[in-house]
Amino acid sequence: MRDFGVGFTHLLNGQRWMIRHKREFGLGLLPGIFTLVLYLATLLALITWGYDLSTAATAFADDWPGPWQGLFRGFLTIAIFVLLLLLAVPAFTAITLLLGQPIYEVLSARVDRSVAPDGTAPESGLPLWRELWISARDSLRILIRTALWAILLFALGFLPVVGQTVIPVAGILVTGFFLTEQLTAIALQRRSVELRERLTLLRSRKMLVWGFGAPLAAAFLVPVVGVFLMPGAVAGGTLLVRTLRAEDGPHSVTDGPDHRSSRR
Repeated sequence: MRDFGVGFTHLLNGQRWMIRHKREFGLGLLPGIFTLVLYLATLLALITWGYDLSTAATAFADDWPGPWQGLFRGFLTIAIFVLLLLLAVPAFTAITLLLGQPIYEVLSARVDRSVAPDGTAPESGLPLWRELWISARDSLRILIRTALWAILLFALGFLPVVGQTVIPVAGILVTGFFLTEQLTAIALQRRSVELRERLTLLRSRKMLVWGFGAPLAAAFLVPVVGVFLMPGAVAGGTLLVRTLRAEDGPHSVTDGPDHRSSRR
């Protein structure tokens, strides 16, 4: 359980870092605000036209008798809506990080410099377009994995007792793991660590990952909260990477003023 506490501490320290760096915090909010508007518009469209979408997708049920047609299409509409909610946190995170890649790259590098003994930050050396392509490709892979887990957990949610107790907790842990992968990807990508290696690294310290990601996943269920926590989550993800890769130096984000963060 010590690792769980360390992961949670990194989450808190990331938020504290952002509180002390108000300019970076303001810039870090912009991608999340834009993504929130897009997501709310998508939810509104699904609520408004979800049943029509189910009807168009199930033309084979047009000749079904009596209530079965309406029940089936109603269930399908609800299932789509629930699946969208299950994917809300990782999808929101993936889109926000992709839109804000240049901003979060700079933010993550500044966090690295603020805690590194030599005041430096790893750089991938790749052009921005290449980093965006890698980020988009890896985000899609993670979202597919998350969707498969979401479908499984959704189905298991119908089990009596277990579906109302164990499955929600499992859902938070799964979401927390993939959320952590997304938030550490920026710092690890600057270190030229590929997706397969990233997943292996995270699986080697699951309690550490859950300590960081599970509380954040629960908080991100409230979209507006996610917008304000996102910049600090990126900062905390960078601190988590340093622990995962045993890069921690003698300095801490809680040590006095940040005299390195202004270096470029």
